[in-house]
Amino acid sequence: MELNRTLIKEMLELPFSIFEKEIFPKAKHSAKEGGKNKITPVAMMGFSNICKNRCLYCGMNAECKIERYRLSPDEVINLAKKATAQGFRRIFLISGEDSGYGFENLLKIISEIKTTGAHLSLACGEFSAEQYNEIKAAGADEYVLKFEMSSPETFNRLNPSTDFKKRMKAIENIKKSGMKLASADIVNFPGQSIEELTEDIILTNELGISWAPVVPYMPASGTPLSKLGGRGDYFLNLKVISILRLLMPHIDITAQQPGENLKNGFADKEGNKLALNAGANLLFTDIAPEKFAKNFSVIDNRIVLRLRQIEEIASEVGMEIKF
Repeated sequence: MELNRTLIKEMLELPFSIFEKEIFPKAKHSAKEGGKNKITPVAMMGFSNICKNRCLYCGMNAECKIERYRLSPDEVINLAKKATAQGFRRIFLISGEDSGYGFENLLKIISEIKTTGAHLSLACGEFSAEQYNEIKAAGADEYVLKFEMSSPETFNRLNPSTDFKKRMKAIENIKKSGMKLASADIVNFPGQSIEELTEDIILTNELGISWAPVVPYMPASGTPLSKLGGRGDYFLNLKVISILRLLMPHIDITAQQPGENLKNGFADKEGNKLALNAGANLLFTDIAPEKFAKNFSVIDNRIVLRLRQIEEIASEVGMEIKF
């Protein structure tokens, strides 16, 4: 479906009750046409919360006082293989930009997990073009690198450890490597205008992505941006999900979304169900040991689901699960 700037902005400004009644069904139909009308469970693991960057909104930035950890390559491999033995066919590995982890260790993890035949996605930050090529050669199927915000000035202000030009070059290099690209923005962070959000949606559509890991802004304690405003509007985020589904029927979209009570984190059942009804399809279960998972604190209360909860949600929204 083709949507221009004016129409996207008008849709974002619709009262949610009207949007839910008129646009949600169209987005669900688009998901069905694109073969994305079933829930896909993803086994996710944050294997290192060490990060050299100082992003102003991230609870794992180098200046945040959190307990740091780093899982060994063998621990990561064993946990991922355990997940595939349980039936998961998609693995998502995520970390901070941890230069001390060792690039060869990352390649080892990728190649070992790929022996299971699982679809493997990674989000480990910015690398060189040559390194992305090596990651692809080792067996990675998809790489997640969010552009975060489409305004270069805003990006550079909130991400002082990199810059917009460098981020977009890295995104280009991911695509050139042959890996699928997952990318999206942060919805409704403090100071974001509807016009800026509209441009974010347009850029997301232009990038040729396989997955939109879009989420609303959620404050992380101790970060500079958390002092400027509270949580992003999750109803606005649901509108973004539906619009992205209308634009891109065939992509994956994150359904792991917060609801009204932020203390439930991404495990909020109502938030997840609303996102699925808006056209999203991916739900995640955290396979990292709890003692580590609790410190993968990109945001406060980053709580995710267990497989049993995904099955309950699928039953309640009348959707099938497709591993």
